[in-house]
Amino acid sequence: MSRILIALGGNALGNNPQEQLKIAKESAKPIVDLIEKGHEIIITHGNGPQVGMINSLMEEVNMPFPESVAMSQGYIGYHLQNGILEELNKRNINKHVVTLITQVVVDEKDEAFKNPTKPIGKFYTKEKAEKLKTEKGYKMVEDAGRGYRRVVASPKPIDIIEKESVKALVEQGHIVIAVGGGGIPVIKRGLTYEGVDGVIDKDLASAKMAELIDADYLFILTAVDRVAINFGKENQKNLEKMSIDEAERYIGEKQFAPGSMLPKVLAAMEFVKSKKGRKAIIASLDKAEEALNGDSGTLIYANLSS
Repeated sequence: MSRILIALGGNALGNNPQEQLKIAKESAKPIVDLIEKGHEIIITHGNGPQVGMINSLMEEVNMPFPESVAMSQGYIGYHLQNGILEELNKRNINKHVVTLITQVVVDEKDEAFKNPTKPIGKFYTKEKAEKLKTEKGYKMVEDAGRGYRRVVASPKPIDIIEKESVKALVEQGHIVIAVGGGGIPVIKRGLTYEGVDGVIDKDLASAKMAELIDADYLFILTAVDRVAINFGKENQKNLEKMSIDEAERYIGEKQFAPGSMLPKVLAAMEFVKSKKGRKAIIASLDKAEEALNGDSGTLIYANLSS
């Protein structure tokens, strides 16, 4: 059997706690299908809508952004834990599920800190945005013609502090939920780690976690069954497989949208290149098991020459 890391998208979890709890229960079924087959499962998730909501609600008490990420890890994990545990109990599978608050180390000299681009939270009027910029030092930008939003840095993940804890739990047979929202971004300060304002791309963080815990597969689950080139055009082609060389060529052709499919493909490539034999699959959640069998999804694999 295989060790599989499954990365869920934050947008796919709904727009409010009630919707999220319902979706978490539905998401549990295909995940437990894989557990039932004997695979070791680690789950990561995005938190884009959720962390923005938390941060907006906490602005009045000046809650730091890393704490907002930690809160999102906790409550999304709580919902996923309950959904998965309920499905396990329905099938009489004696397994335990745990959510781990996860810190991800980033480089304080990462260029992303010089040019924050990741929008978070709600939309503001220009007047309110100017006030936040002056009073709190936020960088505010106009977004999609709907108003102004705060933007934060999106640094690259270097290491994951709790990696050994995740590995130990998995080896004991537990199902682990970790690296929520890309993890809490931290930098080393002497003997401790200090949280910094930022949102780490959850797919890159998931690839790093999969690498560090020696997973066999990285599953990046999204809204489509397969990666496509010429997306939305008459000559759209869905891809069953894609080598690293092919992926690099398609990226050069700008086949993948920067805000959606591109980070998923880049994360898949990072994981595949990290060790011989590793494979990544981009697929829809409801067809995760079919994707593992090659009947759905897009398999990203190493070049034959490597």
